[in-house]
Order: sequence, then C-alpha cells, then structure tokens
Amino acid sequence: MREKILAFIEKNSRFDLKELAIILGVDEAAVVNELAAMEREKIICGYHTMIDWDKTDTDKVTALIEVKVTPQRGQGFDRIAERIFNYPEVNTVYLISGGYDLLVILEGKSIRDVSQFVSDKLSTLDSVLSTATHFILKKYKDHGTIIGKMSKDERMLVSP
Repeated sequence: MREKILAFIEKNSRFDLKELAIILGVDEAAVVNELAAMEREKIICGYHTMIDWDKTDTDKVTALIEVKVTPQRGQGFDRIAERIFNYPEVNTVYLISGGYDLLVILEGKSIRDVSQFVSDKLSTLDSVLSTATHFILKKYKDHGTIIGKMSKDERMLVSP
C-alpha cells in the first residue's frame, strides 16, 4: 500500500485522502495512518508546491551550478556537500556522475546575485576546484507537470 500511496502523492500531494482510500480499497484512517508513519520515518520528507513564477510579480533567477571538488579523505563528498547546502541561498545539492561532482541549484533575485554567490562563497571553498553556472531561462515541465500551458478553457477565452 505504501508504494501506491507514494505514487499518487508524488504527482499531487493535495490528493483527496478519501478518494485515495476508495481507489486503494481501504478506509481513510488507514491512509492517514500510513502517511503519518511515512512522515515519522522520513520516507516523506516534505510536500512540494510548483509555482509558475513567471505569472507573478516576483523577479527570480534559478541557476544550476556544476561543481568539481576534491573529496575529503574519509568523508568523500559528504562534508563539502554539507558546507554547500548550509548556505541559505542553496535549494538543492546532488552528487552526480560525469565531469563534475556536485550539482547545486539555487535562486537569486538576479543573475548578478547568483554570480556573486558563486564567486564570493562557492568558489572560495578550499575543496572546490571549478564551477560551471547554467541559468534556467524557461521551464517547460517540472516534476511531471507542464508549466505555463493554458488550459482548454483559457484558450477558448482568448481565441478569436
């Protein structure tokens, strides 16, 4: 049952619990208890809301920063990843394969803010050998959801 619950809420964490219980063929209390247990066990680590920031008045820049580091003896990449993810500007840090070791995702008010973070904070860390910064210009799909696409009703309102 856990995998089925996780599959549903991964796509939409606001899925109606009563409806989910009916689909799974269990009572609602079982679903609620299972969700609570998975939260306690840190299987469910939070609930993510996708926002199309382009439709708001908020100016924000998202950057993907590839980071090549020297792993520390006995601690591998964990220690440097922890130093990086403790910066409040950083949203996400991944250990990746390929030419770089870590992928850092962060948001800033401008390209200049992100560039300053990279030059003043990230590149000055003793284990960091090099970085490559990529700015997100437009999201087309995020977490399985198409972003910025008008619904059929919205298209009908603007069509001639």
